[in-house]
Amino acid sequence: MLRISRLTDYAVVLATELARHDVSVAVSDLSAATEVPAPTVSKVLKLLAKAGVVTSSRGSAGGYRLSAPASRIPIVRVIEALEGPIAVTECSEQQVACEHETNCGVRANWQRINRAVHEALASISLADMVGPTLDRAALVPLLRSADEADERRAPRVAQGRPR
Repeated sequence: MLRISRLTDYAVVLATELARHDVSVAVSDLSAATEVPAPTVSKVLKLLAKAGVVTSSRGSAGGYRLSAPASRIPIVRVIEALEGPIAVTECSEQQVACEHETNCGVRANWQRINRAVHEALASISLADMVGPTLDRAALVPLLRSADEADERRAPRVAQGRPR
């Protein structure tokens, strides 16, 4: 299962909340707006600041703000700030050599999948995250359990269609 960590999810939520503001926002205000505990907000924002996604300022009007317009910060930057480079598998990273590389027939396809995931995340900005949601018909339904996946698959299998 491809899944980002909870901390990375919080980073996207917090960066999206910052995209709604043109001024610095205090940790306590971000915590209240997102319902993410203040210590976690601080931890995530420090990581985002280290990666250059946000900047911080001190003083009575201090807090955090995006380092660039929300339209110029893709979600991939936020994710990579916490997770590191996007890599679906270890061999998805170009530099990694694998002991099975000479006999592996899937590495190129994993790299292709990795590029597609990266490009999809790079194509969505924080401004997009703030904006109106997509038409629900355009969204891919996500399943929450293996049982639900099996239930949804059953009619197709009964009709002779592949999973």
